[in-house]
Amino acid sequence: MTQDTQNLPMAERLHLLTETGPGTRMGTLLRRFWQPVALLGSVEPGAARALRILGEDLTLYRGAGGTPHLVGGRCAHRRTLLHTGWVEGERIRCMYHGWCYDGTGQCTEMPAEKDTLPATVKIAGYPLHDYCGILFAYMGEGEAPAFELPRKDVFEDPDRIIFVREQTWPCHWLQQVENSLDATHVSFVHQMGVVGTFGEAVTPIIPTLEYIETVSGIRQIATRSKDNVRASDWTFPNNNHILVPGVAREFPWMEIGVWMVAVDDTHTSRLQIYSCPSVSDESDARLAAHFHKYAGYNPTDHHHELMVEGKYPTELGFELVGAQDYVAAVGQGPVADRLNERLGKSDEGIVMLRRVLWREMDAIANGAPTKQWHKLDESVELLLPGQTAAEA
Repeated sequence: MTQDTQNLPMAERLHLLTETGPGTRMGTLLRRFWQPVALLGSVEPGAARALRILGEDLTLYRGAGGTPHLVGGRCAHRRTLLHTGWVEGERIRCMYHGWCYDGTGQCTEMPAEKDTLPATVKIAGYPLHDYCGILFAYMGEGEAPAFELPRKDVFEDPDRIIFVREQTWPCHWLQQVENSLDATHVSFVHQMGVVGTFGEAVTPIIPTLEYIETVSGIRQIATRSKDNVRASDWTFPNNNHILVPGVAREFPWMEIGVWMVAVDDTHTSRLQIYSCPSVSDESDARLAAHFHKYAGYNPTDHHHELMVEGKYPTELGFELVGAQDYVAAVGQGPVADRLNERLGKSDEGIVMLRRVLWREMDAIANGAPTKQWHKLDESVELLLPGQTAAEA
């Protein structure tokens, strides 16, 4: 008997989209992909930190040589938090009774248990891949796939400047992904509070929309005029790649990759890569200084100002756009009430996304192969205002 979601009541179908923990349909699907979990710079060599991703409590630590490792959040012995212990070489030792683990989660030493073999004890351990200063983990079963799907040529161009940042928002990850595939919201959300360079470039004009499923995800094209065509390269299951104006009017346009990763079912980690053309030593230095001054802004820290007082930041690149999106996404609640929403023609991208997610979850539930998602063969060129595909 097949376990297709289309045979379920709509309330149950929608609920399946929201569960991300181990053993859930969506959680199993998301674990089949490399997921960004933290910035490499968020933990120093020889140190550890607690981390929660996809409803799992984990320990991220870096060995003495700087190599990052991701293992279970608690010691197998008495279940105390492992990150509170010591990093010794490439292993981490629990502060409670000294049980020690390597980077695979294998216990290597149990000091007070002289007749017990450490080899019989293992906690979770997940492989990591450092990409542009963001650590990606593979948390699924079996051998990890090649690290190919998340890559973008523009993030690997040596002639561009790369910045990375991380935030946590108090709402479900899918609300933010659906926002990425909703090009109409840009004509309203990014006119709110202060109209920045992004809002000016997009304008309030309602776009004509086109959505195409590709080998890597969904291509979104929003046409507001012949000189105002915005395209985004959304990569399955949770990355959006867009082109936006510079952080200030004197800086060039930049390409952003943002991953929306479930911390749990009501919190999302947003990990972003900014790729900017190198202009000159002086301009690059000013851009770097601007990033370091403003990139620490997290709208979660300004929740009351945004949601109650309606006060938006005035910095146009690293603060304003995120704050505007925050109000829209978090305003839906920790988990959006999709059962009572009223979708319209402008929600074609959201409808397509949900159908794809249900399709992939059905394949897993029925033991059938899912789609073999892979990086686009061609380099994606996102258009500047007034630019045609031939000119890109």
